[in-house]
Amino acid sequence: MRSLTKEDVIPSDEYERVRDSFRQRIIELKRRRRISIGDTITLVFENRDTMKFQVQEMLRAEHIVDPVKVQEELDVYNALIPQDGELSATLFIEITDGDRIQKDLDALQGIDRGRVLALKAGRHTVYGEFEGGRSKEDKISAVHFVTFRPSSEWTHELTRGESPLSVAIEHPNYRQEANVPSELRMEWLSDLQRAGSAPRAGG
Repeated sequence: MRSLTKEDVIPSDEYERVRDSFRQRIIELKRRRRISIGDTITLVFENRDTMKFQVQEMLRAEHIVDPVKVQEELDVYNALIPQDGELSATLFIEITDGDRIQKDLDALQGIDRGRVLALKAGRHTVYGEFEGGRSKEDKISAVHFVTFRPSSEWTHELTRGESPLSVAIEHPNYRQEANVPSELRMEWLSDLQRAGSAPRAGG
């Protein structure tokens, strides 16, 4: 996917006028691109539109207008846009019981290392590669950014509507798997087709 540039940024006055409709569109988009794995972990698959929204909201919240600082925000969020042949997601560890947050987070140490987070398509599996610097040996972040680099075999299975799809977490303290709904399958296909790396569904 193409990176965002300053030309993509909506000026602040105009953004205020279109924000409600833009926000509603992104809420619906993220609904289709969200999947829960068990009761604690959620993935939201990102694309150029979701990242543009994040940029616009950050510029709005921080009242950023200086071109240099605008570019800095673009650089941060462009790093989360999937490159050709990739899928990317934000992983949220959602613990609502305030008394258990630290204990439950500690139990998930290592979730961002090795073959733990998997996308399964038929008989093929691709594992998530986590962005570094989010966790330390004795402390884990509740938010992670993950990249997936599917093989051609995995991508072919994705295009076959009858092939089962799932997202799995294989951690000693958290083993969960969720079936991928058809809406998310179509979003993945859209992401990979934009990069020219996936044939059309059914092809």
